[in-house]
Amino acid sequence: MDIQGVVAEGFEPVRDAFVRNFEVLGDRGAAVTVYRDGRKVVDLWGGTRDADGEADADADGSEPWTEDTAQIVRSATKGVAAAVPLLLHQRGLLDLDAPVGGYWPEFKAGGKERILVRDLLAHRAGVPALDRGLTAAEAADGVSGPHAVAAQHPFWEPGTGHGYHAQTYSWLLSELVLRVTGRTLGSVLAEDIAEPLGLDFWIGLPDAEADAGRVGRVAPVEPPESAGMLRTRPRRNVSEAYADPASLTRRAFAAIDPLPDENAPAYRAAELPASNGIGTARALARFYGATIGVVEDGARIFTPATTAIAAREHSAGPDRVLVVNTRFGAGYMLHGPASPLLTPASFGHPGRGGSLGFADPDAGIGFGYVTNALAKSVTADPRAQALVRALKSAL
Repeated sequence: MDIQGVVAEGFEPVRDAFVRNFEVLGDRGAAVTVYRDGRKVVDLWGGTRDADGEADADADGSEPWTEDTAQIVRSATKGVAAAVPLLLHQRGLLDLDAPVGGYWPEFKAGGKERILVRDLLAHRAGVPALDRGLTAAEAADGVSGPHAVAAQHPFWEPGTGHGYHAQTYSWLLSELVLRVTGRTLGSVLAEDIAEPLGLDFWIGLPDAEADAGRVGRVAPVEPPESAGMLRTRPRRNVSEAYADPASLTRRAFAAIDPLPDENAPAYRAAELPASNGIGTARALARFYGATIGVVEDGARIFTPATTAIAAREHSAGPDRVLVVNTRFGAGYMLHGPASPLLTPASFGHPGRGGSLGFADPDAGIGFGYVTNALAKSVTADPRAQALVRALKSAL
């Protein structure tokens, strides 16, 4: 495997783990970037741009992954998207402790009038699923999704527990931001965060970027036999929840039904803040570095007070959707058994299938890993975890 890029002295274990991801854990094309104290210390990439090619680009003529290759990162999008409402709060435009219905009156329907903005960010709103799943076209039209979650009766008393809003998070956040600013979440991200910070990250891929051919194809993969003991079996109750069409777990992930083609141009162009962000590992790492301090040329996103809000525990314990114990801050998954990050101070978000981005304010770390080989993992992919363990050993 021809791995490109650089690592700073002392961070060689991350490179070793990255190589092993290809050799043992089945990566096809991937990149990992790490910032420490605002300085880039790891920047690696390898494999092919398209997951449905071979990892060796010379084997079948597949295009190699280059330093600016971008990929869809699935739910790792949520952590980037959450920065938009937090930035609006930082600017005094959005009150996290105000009822959502004060900004979005239609959302009060079905007994949701007491749900706070903070509840949306922390997966406590009680609407992780819909009575009827939306088609891919409806999910992307900017109208059907917000209308459906506004009309939806909650599945539990809002604020009394939490459950992962796998798909509905898209319409909850996007409509809230639209009501507050008159702009879409994707446009606020592009104009107020990505452009000033120089991030190659989009929620709603622009035509120019689609035409540039930078974005590779993702595809599901099975872990190779060489992964051995890492082919773990989920607990029975988790397996049953995913297998039962009537479970809240299955219904939450089926809020878009059938699941869309993630490589389709129309899907990539849509704005779905829960699931269809497209970006580079550099962008994820630089983004998270800028949530906890200044990166390189003086750019940053959050004040220390906003960083504290993002990282403070808002939800913890049994997750009514994921059927494991999870922890969430204001829009971010926190370190815990379901999603081990670097230290208990870490906050970020995994993407189902592999990608991961997080910040660690105590260690001064911004981390981004992007892959096109989508495994069956939900919150703790073995490849991402191997990189995190290697990073921890290097610190």
